[in-house]
Amino acid sequence: MGDVFDLAGQTDKLRGWRQATAEPDFWSHPAQAGELLQQIEATEQVLNNYYQTLKRLDDLVELVNKEDGPEINQLVQEELPELTKIIDQLEISRFFTQPHDERPAILSIHAGTGGVEAQDWAAMLERMYLRYAWRNNWTSQVIEEQRGNEAGIKSVTLRLAGEWAYGYLRGENGTHRLLRNSPFNAQHLRQTSFAMVEVYPELPEAEAPVIDINDIKIDVFHASGPGGQGVNTTDSAVRITHLPTGLVVTCQSERSQHQNRALALAVLRSKLARQEAEELEKKRQALKGGQVKADWGLQIRSYFLYGQQLIKDHRTNMTTTDVEAVLDGKLGNFIRAYLLWELERRNKES
Repeated sequence: MGDVFDLAGQTDKLRGWRQATAEPDFWSHPAQAGELLQQIEATEQVLNNYYQTLKRLDDLVELVNKEDGPEINQLVQEELPELTKIIDQLEISRFFTQPHDERPAILSIHAGTGGVEAQDWAAMLERMYLRYAWRNNWTSQVIEEQRGNEAGIKSVTLRLAGEWAYGYLRGENGTHRLLRNSPFNAQHLRQTSFAMVEVYPELPEAEAPVIDINDIKIDVFHASGPGGQGVNTTDSAVRITHLPTGLVVTCQSERSQHQNRALALAVLRSKLARQEAEELEKKRQALKGGQVKADWGLQIRSYFLYGQQLIKDHRTNMTTTDVEAVLDGKLGNFIRAYLLWELERRNKES
């Protein structure tokens, strides 16, 4: 288990965090203090699981060394699969120590410039993430979608809920580049298309920024489906504009205006929290140099769909030629490579 779980590193971090909570000015920054307490609680749980699993393994080995027979073999066969599952979870727990990793993910996709080419690419990414959610037995919900005029989508916002959903998907934040021979012109000329993916955790209302009712404008309208046909005859769709920031959230996935309003407010809270966090990070990075916000200049992954087809992640250098599998939601290798890369980077910085 030593290769799976960094016991010394986790213990040292926990010791340092506990010492920080004893500082006189610990609560001078309540938000940061709360996040640190969450990290302490999560790490304590991981360490407890580690020691309990280690004891069960030791007890099982001792029992096998002392006794033999059908009953012991049966016990081993019953215990090992469960212990293996726990060890796998401990390995995963190395990655998920950030606040809100366990929360559902709000994932938005925006087509770049380029008309139908970029909109078709955005629709391909939407399908990829929905298939990834399906493969992981997550629940998925299309909160809002703007269809393209000819094909594809201009933008979409998804809610993906499952075990560690935000933790797995937060590394997808950034610009995804597609290079292919265009299916939309007779010459099949080579085209480059871009789509930006943004990922937020869905925050519990108690932890989310408080929204002043006077700071928002709420519009209601008829929900519409593909091609513009009406979904129902009531004003059930909701658009909320946050006046101080200009953020706009639309929701028409539910048949009830009340449900759409509640979901739109939840997404708006997540976006406001992300914006606040990015402002704090921007100030921190300004002292060090560097940029962390996902924007059109931050290309995280390229998808080459011509010639010798290839997908490459520009952060981890992970590559694969199994393009069809990835676009069908088999993202596990890329996500795992990113989580390992991020973990190594965090360990160097700490």
